[in-house]
Amino acid sequence: MGAAPLDALSIEEARARLLDLIIEVSFERKEVTLASGRKSNFYLDLRQTLMRPEGVALSGRLVLDLLSRGTPVEAVGGMAVGAVPLVSAVLGAAAREAGREGLLGFFVRKEAKKHGLGRQVEGGFAEGQVVALVEDTTTTGGSTLDAVEIVEAAGGKVARVICLVDRGEGAAEAFAERGLELEPVFGRADLPIDG
Repeated sequence: MGAAPLDALSIEEARARLLDLIIEVSFERKEVTLASGRKSNFYLDLRQTLMRPEGVALSGRLVLDLLSRGTPVEAVGGMAVGAVPLVSAVLGAAAREAGREGLLGFFVRKEAKKHGLGRQVEGGFAEGQVVALVEDTTTTGGSTLDAVEIVEAAGGKVARVICLVDRGEGAAEAFAERGLELEPVFGRADLPIDG
């Protein structure tokens, strides 16, 4: 007998299954230098999770569940390229949930395109929208803080910031300084860092 279909799992079961997958394919205990320049004794590569059907389905469902509570948003986006798989996962989950089909997605470029319309925010984004920014992993929050500035400069209102895993290294405090609460699906305590 096979495993239960992903859509049949409760939110708690989906959360446990996604954490198992993250630990299996995305987590490594090893000394690394992070994008922030900090040293860490563990590495997370959530692309390994988000490039698997189960990872996409579970991540999208859990982030959409967070979005269904709290401040409503019209669109979900994040910094290219890191946030793009998670944005797509959330939109896929929204397509399967009644009443969420209108949720739009977008991504933010580090720099405006040098050709075409020269946009820095691409996709289902319009001035005045209330949006959520998503990220797979946060450390200091630097790239998503950059996205906050770019989206707000383009006329969007960032109401929420959600990540799959918060490494617990200053991102929550950095967002709080901007008046935003970081909403992680998982935190540092969920990872087998010392095991």
